[in-house]
Amino acid sequence: MSDETFNMSLRKFLKQVGVTSQHQIEETVRELSANGQTHLKVKMVLTAEGTSLNHVVEGSIELP
Repeated sequence: MSDETFNMSLRKFLKQVGVTSQHQIEETVRELSANGQTHLKVKMVLTAEGTSLNHVVEGSIELP
């Protein structure tokens, strides 16, 4: 596999993750906005089947 093919495939996957994750978070925020919460604690876990990859990113999103 060429570097260009790999990079395109990786970018396509990351775009899908970003877009679908944003939609899910926005939907959750709409559901929570009525209860007075000011922050949403989030965690994203990345794994790859058949490997030891286990990357965790945690954060907090301010709610409107």
